[in-house]
Amino acid sequence: MQRFKRFIGKQVISENLKDPERLITYGIGCKKLPESLDEFDEIELSVGSVDNEILLAVLVLEGKIKRIMFVKVNKSDPDASSPLTEEQLTRLLDEYGDRFINFFEYVTQ
Repeated sequence: MQRFKRFIGKQVISENLKDPERLITYGIGCKKLPESLDEFDEIELSVGSVDNEILLAVLVLEGKIKRIMFVKVNKSDPDASSPLTEEQLTRLLDEYGDRFINFFEYVTQ
C-alpha cells in the first residue's frame, strides 16, 4: 500500500471520475460519486467481477484524498463487507497495481 501513499493529500479532479469509458481502461467502475467533494465524502469504485467484487473506497476531505481502502464485497449482504487478507491484497495489486497508479494519476492533481 506504500505505492499509493503519494496520492494522500492530493486534490481529486471529480470531472475525471465521470467518464465511465476512461475508467474502464483502468478496470474500474464508479459506484458512488458525490455531487461535490467539498466536505467529508467517500468515492466508491468497483474492481473485479460480480462474483469477486472488490470495493476501492477513497475517502475525501475538502476535495483531497485522505484514505484509500480495498474491501471485499459480500454478494449476499453488500453492507457486510470485509477487509482483504494479505494474500487477496497481494493478488489484487499484482493484477491491478499499475492500473491503479495510472488511475490515481489521472484523477488527482
